[in-house]
Amino acid sequence: MRSVDDTLASLGGWLFQRRSWLPVPLALVLLLVPAPGRSIGAFWLGSLVVMAGELLRLWAVRHIGVISRTRSDRLGPVVSGGPFAFIRNPLYVGNIALWVGFTTSAGLLWLAPLVIAALGLEYHAIVRWEERLLESRREESYQAYAAVVPRWLPRLTPGRSKLPAVGPVFSWKETLFSERGTLLAIAIGYVLLEVKAQL
Repeated sequence: MRSVDDTLASLGGWLFQRRSWLPVPLALVLLLVPAPGRSIGAFWLGSLVVMAGELLRLWAVRHIGVISRTRSDRLGPVVSGGPFAFIRNPLYVGNIALWVGFTTSAGLLWLAPLVIAALGLEYHAIVRWEERLLESRREESYQAYAAVVPRWLPRLTPGRSKLPAVGPVFSWKETLFSERGTLLAIAIGYVLLEVKAQL
């Protein structure tokens, strides 16, 4: 009989392959649900949260590179530099911040806890699948890393002194090229929110 962790990891593998399309229903809610109480303050607060989420993503992509865009089970080295010295999943945390920011900018504050819960469950399943891969293919280096750096709640100080090799640092040009899809999606998202506000 399969354990809950096995089921979660299997679900995570399925979700990983579809992770680009899973937020589409959320985007439709943001664009179609009226927000009569939308304020300029909520818009700018949400914009700041989006900016923070994207800055975290850029910092992470600069250390992990284009491997973050893969849809296969191909693995790079265990990266422990940049934000990966504080938290194991900064890209997913950045994604949650992006969606919470958009929800806030859209004036749908009541939706933010649901976004955090839904994406938190999705990403937790994906992370369990990724961790299984890392444990099987990068056993010693990943175990040493996971023992020092927490999965979701960041350390206050980097755990680098106890970690394996940090990994490469990519140029800002490579980083921005890799992150171009997310940056374009943010721009389009804000244009669509403005169109919605004018209707």
